[in-house]
Amino acid sequence: MTTMTARERTIQEQFSLRMDEGELLNCMRCGFCLPSCPTYIETGFDESQSPRGRIALMKAVHDGLIAPDEEVERSLNLCLGCRACEPVCPAGVNYGHLLEEARDIFADHNEFKPATKAIRKTVFEGLFPHQNRMEHAVTLLGIYQRSGLQKTARKLGFMKLFPDSMQAMERALPAVPKRSDMKKRGRSFTALAEKKATVAFFSGCLMDTMFLGTNNATVKLLQKAGCDIVIPDGQNCCGALHGHSGEKDGAKELAKRNIDAFEQTNADYIITNAGGCGAFLIDYDHLLKDDPDYSERAKAFTAKIKDITQILFELNFHERVGLNVNPQVITYQDSCHLRNVMHTHIAPRVLMQSITGAEYREMDNADSCCGSAGIYNIVESDMSMQILDHKMDKAKATNAHTIVTANPGCLLQMKLGIEREGLSESVRAVHIVDLLLEACDEFPL
Repeated sequence: MTTMTARERTIQEQFSLRMDEGELLNCMRCGFCLPSCPTYIETGFDESQSPRGRIALMKAVHDGLIAPDEEVERSLNLCLGCRACEPVCPAGVNYGHLLEEARDIFADHNEFKPATKAIRKTVFEGLFPHQNRMEHAVTLLGIYQRSGLQKTARKLGFMKLFPDSMQAMERALPAVPKRSDMKKRGRSFTALAEKKATVAFFSGCLMDTMFLGTNNATVKLLQKAGCDIVIPDGQNCCGALHGHSGEKDGAKELAKRNIDAFEQTNADYIITNAGGCGAFLIDYDHLLKDDPDYSERAKAFTAKIKDITQILFELNFHERVGLNVNPQVITYQDSCHLRNVMHTHIAPRVLMQSITGAEYREMDNADSCCGSAGIYNIVESDMSMQILDHKMDKAKATNAHTIVTANPGCLLQMKLGIEREGLSESVRAVHIVDLLLEACDEFPL
């Protein structure tokens, strides 16, 4: 056994206890995952930055063959968690589950600097679990945008104190709604066509604040598709940010609250419009598999999860509603989690290809990660921007006027890419929900 510090021995023991050895052994080292891994490609084919290499590192730590040192932790942290390796794995290795467990073990025993510890506590405990605080935070951003502070900060060059990527991100932020708008939306809506289903809408945290307009558009589309809709009180953040950042206990608590809230609706389906949220929600059965009170309830919950594009496709929305936009070329950037975890990629394409006036052009490697990955573009900015630059090369090759996405992180990242490329006057990025409502507003049922 490698000589280890006391902390490393503790982490190694936790790897032995908590990591799924059967899952680690399922990896056949075949390498089918390598061409699908962004960090493997971007690092010049560094094996330690591939799914196969990371699983090998996890297994070596599990077996006590290597120390869980900074190099191992760095390899795990540089992973985007896009899970593009899973659909191409012939053995069906659940890499995402292994990655989250390993990160959680490291986080449990990390000695964070005081500033980092304070930020993590604020984000994971003080902000995201509390929707009213999310509303306050976004309201402050709205005041910054509408009061003239934003223009003043730009005019004085204040933003130049930040890295280029942060400057571009500030320019790419959407105009956020007022708090009064966040509060006035109802909690139940009736179908505007022949009723096909009763659905419960998972409104999310950022989606129901910064992207409130997209949530409202989602409700309208569901109504037009023939759905009665309920938006349950008591729901909260899905927990994805916690789960991906080594805060598994926090993710579990948020999951339990959501299950409690949605059980009361008796809906046929639970609808999401954010690929990252949907993928985490649909994994609640794994997250809570060892909880005697919630394991079966989590299975029932996850069985009802559908993305908005999937239910619109299944209800033949595109065949029953006239869809028309001004002539434009559109392309699509897959949400990694929507495609790789929820296995939803045909439905959005069929919907877009049904829009008269829109010429759909498939982007090369549309299924590869854009580099957003939650807060990855903040904590791993260099790698994120490297990936984004290559993604924008693919997007520009389509000559698209509109880049369509199905996840808020992807949307902001593509807006950022448009800003970085100086294309904001000729190219836009939109959520697919907003594009569909734009296309059908002139054709109410």
